[in-house]
Amino acid sequence: MAKVKQICEEKLRPVIEQMGYDLVDVNYVKENGGMSLIFTIDKDGGVGVDDCEVVNKTLDPLLDELNPTDDKPYTLVVSSPGLDRPLKTDRDLRRHLKEEVDVTLFAKLDGKKVFTGVLEKFDEKSITLKTDKSEVVLDREKIASIKLVIKF
Repeated sequence: MAKVKQICEEKLRPVIEQMGYDLVDVNYVKENGGMSLIFTIDKDGGVGVDDCEVVNKTLDPLLDELNPTDDKPYTLVVSSPGLDRPLKTDRDLRRHLKEEVDVTLFAKLDGKKVFTGVLEKFDEKSITLKTDKSEVVLDREKIASIKLVIKF
């Protein structure tokens, strides 16, 4: 299964990026009694149903030719990452600079495990949040997850 994911990421990432999307993830998993090949895409401004349809129609014939599953049947799914997905990459963080995020740590720091604030800046070692009271610098190695704060 890891082979399918690796082949798809390597061969199809350039196609997806050329279309103006980011390839967030590829998964090849058992769902509803069969296998699903799931491409998760994103772009500035978010991804809609039309975006998923365009990418699906582009990938379908390329996957037929590439044959990453060695002729085993699967369902092709193209989806958005969703509002509540973790921000994992520098590209994710850059896209959401100046937005409010929840940062969960693996272990407590100053008695807290969750910090909420505006994502001010980041580098390879840390992220900086602006909270109501101050700026907080958190070591990226100690971060379990970063998610957008969703307000309705």
